[in-house]
Amino acid sequence: MADKTKTILIVEDERPLAHALELKLVHEGFLVTTASNGQEGIDLLASKEFDVLLLDLIMPELDGFQVLEKLQQLSHHPVTFVLSNLGQPEDEARVLKLGARKFFIKSDTPLTTIVDEVRNI
Repeated sequence: MADKTKTILIVEDERPLAHALELKLVHEGFLVTTASNGQEGIDLLASKEFDVLLLDLIMPELDGFQVLEKLQQLSHHPVTFVLSNLGQPEDEARVLKLGARKFFIKSDTPLTTIVDEVRNI
């Protein structure tokens, strides 16, 4: 049986970063959907199952912490990677406690590293 193509949701309000991630992931063969704020992201998560969630923390409407909290109330939980410029250890500890698999600091993480992590799940 062939592997199912991974579906990815990018919830990121920085459009250039979201677009760059989307292009790289689509090029790798993934099905990608984007949302530009936390509320749009949680609405998509409630209506469709995704394999992977790439989530920013600082966004309009709902921040990434609130998205992680609301995600716990849904029946499907995608593998979640948080991408943020918040670099405080307590922020990382909080997102991991809320169910994220990894925390990446945007300014320190090449896009190829994120793509490799998605590919390896």
